[in-house]
Amino acid sequence: MNALYPSLQDRSVLITGGASGIGATLVENFVAQGAKVGFIDIDAGNGNALAAALATGARHEPLFVHADLTDIAALKVAIEAIRASNGLITVLLNNAANDKRHSIEETTPQTWDLGIAVNLRHQFFSAQAVAPDMRAAGGGSIINLGSVSWMLKQGSMPVYLTAKSAVQGLTRSLARDLGPSNIRVNTLVPGWVMTDKQLRLWVKPESKDEIAKGQCINQPLMPQHIASMALFLAADDSAMCTAQDFVVDGGWT
Repeated sequence: MNALYPSLQDRSVLITGGASGIGATLVENFVAQGAKVGFIDIDAGNGNALAAALATGARHEPLFVHADLTDIAALKVAIEAIRASNGLITVLLNNAANDKRHSIEETTPQTWDLGIAVNLRHQFFSAQAVAPDMRAAGGGSIINLGSVSWMLKQGSMPVYLTAKSAVQGLTRSLARDLGPSNIRVNTLVPGWVMTDKQLRLWVKPESKDEIAKGQCINQPLMPQHIASMALFLAADDSAMCTAQDFVVDGGWT
């Protein structure tokens, strides 16, 4: 059973990329805490289905807003819709990303820019958009999702690895600038999480052998493990945690 965090009840929470994978588990967990959850995703089918499935019995029905996060103007409109419905946003989970495999040779200026847009750029502009809310509320928590992949020197996705390494620099920059307003900024760094997408596209028998050798705890890393850390970082229990990297990877790195 998950811990209950009273400080999350009725809090306005924004989750990007919340329609599937880790993001959907984040949405489910914050709704279960009684938070007012708004989530954004390009996948309208899964987003609407998740919101409907979680509405029954929820203290606050989750709000799904369809938007392409690589379009910053559309992102700002989506955030405004969530603010208008749920009030000042005081928790932001910058979760959206796409770890599409790609080689050095096939990378073009266009695919480079797109990779940065989907894996890094929206994190900054989401934080920029909610920072005034958090200042007005007296504080808040921004949680940027990183990845251990660049730490492990994984190949076959140079743009993704570059973007994910930059997330930790973004976290430290925002933490310094926003700290005087009691806004905490941390990086939640997952290992190889066994989402449906990973299992369908990337996790092969040899991958499982690699995981077994790398992790100190030889058990599947699940989206719930990431959500449990996210709840702590969003709640007042982590009040003096900022500018830090919280790695949840079974001891791989």
